[in-house]
Amino acid sequence: MDMEDLKARGLVLLGCGKMGSAMLEGWLGQGLAASSVWVLDPYPSEWLQGLDGLNLNVDLPTEPAIVLIAVKPQMMGDALPVLAALGNGSTLFVSIAAGTPVSAFEKMLGDQTPIIRAMPNTPAAVARGITAITGNGQATAAHLDLAEALLSAVGQVVRLDGEHQMDAVTAVSGSGPAYVFHLIETLAAAGEAEGLPRALAVQLARATVAGAGHLAENAGEDAGQLRVNVTSPGGTTAAALEVLMDQETGFPPLLRRAVKAAADRSKELAK
Repeated sequence: MDMEDLKARGLVLLGCGKMGSAMLEGWLGQGLAASSVWVLDPYPSEWLQGLDGLNLNVDLPTEPAIVLIAVKPQMMGDALPVLAALGNGSTLFVSIAAGTPVSAFEKMLGDQTPIIRAMPNTPAAVARGITAITGNGQATAAHLDLAEALLSAVGQVVRLDGEHQMDAVTAVSGSGPAYVFHLIETLAAAGEAEGLPRALAVQLARATVAGAGHLAENAGEDAGQLRVNVTSPGGTTAAALEVLMDQETGFPPLLRRAVKAAADRSKELAK
């Protein structure tokens, strides 16, 4: 199964909120015709309704190449019966629904269904996401390649050793953007406490985190080395890092607790 096969048999997108729209925009930008795409969404955006040739909320093809499930987990129950008829066949199902294990889809669709579970994150909306994928026993190497090709429209794609790693991925990259946004908030508030006007503190914090992230992604060195590079002995950065790197009260124990809490919650939700 490849992109040509996809164009011929069609792609079904179940749910087209922010993440679904970001992916669809990426695919269309890469040359996939809107006429090869079927979207099921009870509240389609104006952008969706305006896409020429898109198959919106109409009957599905009998054997689409791929069904991408992008609805919120709580809406899954309503949506899946429509798709159950496509299970146990040659249609590949790819789910980006957080917290829903492959076994739940196998129950609903049949255990002969090729299923890939994916965990993207919100920077996918600006094509800077990172998505982790893992497949069930029916998902072939070609299926994984196709899923990777589709999901790379919104950023990087990594493959896991198995679904057991998904809770940790959820806790690091899935929920991680919120941790970074909170870092921007708290860094700005700390600047304000030192006497900066609020708007200026926010601008400084936002640009600093965005710029440092870009540098970390594009530099040849790892983050630890980059940190060392900007830290003069006995200087201002060193004084701050002494607080942040404290093994009892700093970032190391704090982030370990935060990531563990997210991973534990992910395990609970899967039940």
